[in-house]
Amino acid sequence: MPRSRLVRFGNALALVYLTTVTVARGQVAQEPPSPLYWSDAWRGWHFYEDPEQEIRDTPAARPKPQTQPSAPVLQTMPPRTTKAPELVEFERLQKAVESYRNIAIMRPTESNVRRYMELEAKVVARASYFADVAQRIAWTTPELDPTVHGRPVNAKALEVFDRDQLLSRSQSIASLGKDHVLFFFFRSDCPYCHAFAPTLTAFKARHGIKVVAISVDGGHMPGFADARADNGIANTLKVTQVPAVFLAQPFTGQITPIGFGVLSESELLERITTVSTPAAQAMLPSVNRQVVLQ
Repeated sequence: MPRSRLVRFGNALALVYLTTVTVARGQVAQEPPSPLYWSDAWRGWHFYEDPEQEIRDTPAARPKPQTQPSAPVLQTMPPRTTKAPELVEFERLQKAVESYRNIAIMRPTESNVRRYMELEAKVVARASYFADVAQRIAWTTPELDPTVHGRPVNAKALEVFDRDQLLSRSQSIASLGKDHVLFFFFRSDCPYCHAFAPTLTAFKARHGIKVVAISVDGGHMPGFADARADNGIANTLKVTQVPAVFLAQPFTGQITPIGFGVLSESELLERITTVSTPAAQAMLPSVNRQVVLQ
């Protein structure tokens, strides 16, 4: 080969070599090549490495901001309520009685039952002494004596009380009879209606209040010849049982039930005077009904 051609060939090889080295150096600078597996023979043929864990931006991974300690809160203690020594003693006695009784029930030995009975006797003695003191106070203080107010317990006083009550109620019924009537619902085949009819007749004569008899089945009733046939008012008032008595005021159409079944004269007096008071009407407004009377 001529010398000139050798020189040119050598220069070409040198240029190729320089270019290869420059490119290789640039790759090394940019990204180092990964080592080949045969260069790490010391690791072993089947070596395994866990991949590096990626650190994510989570609230738990973020550093917690340092907070300044808050000022201590002063707790105020609630005021103590002191009980009276008598209440403390009563509660202690009450718990002791309950405990002794339960023990005696679960284990009824002679000593357990005796201990409970002795404590119970002391409690009964205290209650009896309290009742005696309260009774003596009532004797000397009329406004605290229950036998003075309301219905008395003495037989003689009770007789006077009942007589005054009868007179007062009779006057109230006579005044009430000026603008009120009694509705008497009956059936001609009802034995209780026949037994109750004479009581109503005597009540009408004695207290001067008119009784309007209404026959549910269209039959007749002795003592009430002017009885009317039911025109639907029994259904309006929901009369499901006879005999039945209602107090009615024709001018206002207000009707109030008095009772069902056989009633005595004293019961009629008490019930009529009770339901006719303004307080009773305000107490049970749903009982009163407004009906157009014909």
